[in-house]
Amino acid sequence: MALLLILETATKNCSIALSENGHVIESIDFNDGHFSHSEKLHVFIEEICIKSGRKLNKLDAIAVSKGPGSYTGLRIGVSAAKGLCYGLNIPLISLETLEILSRTYASNCKVSSKDLIIPMIDARRMEVYTAVFDSKFKKIKDTEALILKEDSFDEFLNKSVCHFIGDGAEKSKELYEKENSKFESSLYPSAAAVAKLAQIAYDKSEFENVAYFEPYYLKDFVDGKKGA
Repeated sequence: MALLLILETATKNCSIALSENGHVIESIDFNDGHFSHSEKLHVFIEEICIKSGRKLNKLDAIAVSKGPGSYTGLRIGVSAAKGLCYGLNIPLISLETLEILSRTYASNCKVSSKDLIIPMIDARRMEVYTAVFDSKFKKIKDTEALILKEDSFDEFLNKSVCHFIGDGAEKSKELYEKENSKFESSLYPSAAAVAKLAQIAYDKSEFENVAYFEPYYLKDFVDGKKGA
């Protein structure tokens, strides 16, 4: 029976979940439209332990969203995860943010077997962090920082229903709105959606080197004042 704490801070959603053997015991999602993770994350960790009746020293591993996403958000989440892993002497698991977002969407919305999921995290202007997943969450187009163009997803839109999701999907709507395209721009990745995925990684001992692990920023951080 593995007790795992999952942290997701790559977007404006500060999300944590506590899972046991792949099943969510407690979860918290907080999004006030700002990046308030530095004030909220440790408070939520304490709160989720109290609600569940579990103690931090009983954790078997920490799973953290590794990016891409907000530079500040990722740094806060990964720093917290590494600190806990060091203090508790437990392993660290990393999960890709775009897959977390895709699984969050699929847990709430119908995705048919031949559909494609295209998660998008806003990277300012007409740029997004994106990838393409099939309905089984197999990645069929690698993660990239993409400047959106009218033909960016033609090869997928010409053959499948495409679900454009995440806060970057809003600016894609004018470009890709077709009969077989769907859009959900109000969705953010949630830690609770990947409890089973984190458990699978734990069972396979797919652990990171706590000392050397860094978030997957994908792009260099440019302007600290503009945040995320």
